[in-house]
Amino acid sequence: MDKPNPRQLQRSYTGIIIAISIAIPLVVAALFFLPHPDIRVGFRLTILPFFNAICNSLTAILLLASLYFIKHGQRNWHMRCNLTAVVLSVLFLISYIIYHSLAPETHFGGEGVIRMFYFFILITHIVLAAVIVPLVLITLVRALQGKYERHKKIARITWPLWFYVAVTGVLVYILLSKYYPQ
Repeated sequence: MDKPNPRQLQRSYTGIIIAISIAIPLVVAALFFLPHPDIRVGFRLTILPFFNAICNSLTAILLLASLYFIKHGQRNWHMRCNLTAVVLSVLFLISYIIYHSLAPETHFGGEGVIRMFYFFILITHIVLAAVIVPLVLITLVRALQGKYERHKKIARITWPLWFYVAVTGVLVYILLSKYYPQ
């Protein structure tokens, strides 16, 4: 059996990354336009935004730890932190999709400067959350392939954006939390 050509392997990852990077924003956008089914679940749905905030908080902490470890030459711990952050991000996405496919939309009720602040944070969070998906995947693939110089180049872009998305995800939750249905 022939070994796969590295260029072919790279193309297959590129196709997967593109597909995932397009599919996620499309699914998330569809959640806001499709009708919500009236399905009863065995728990209060409002626990999911809290769970999402925990996932984002832990992701931000892991990203800080990851940065610390790579700066101190501890590549294995760096990798463990980042892989755990990816898993948490996937759990967040699953929970987010479940919540927004079943729960009614929550509207921010603040006024004045806080409203402008909320929408600035929300809009930048949403845009960068879409941008971060392919960046994280490319950064991850390069690390797993041992292409550390290329990994390092893109990680310098990926890390601050991913950290911003994680932190602003928590901020959005905090600002919106008092408006969730009880």
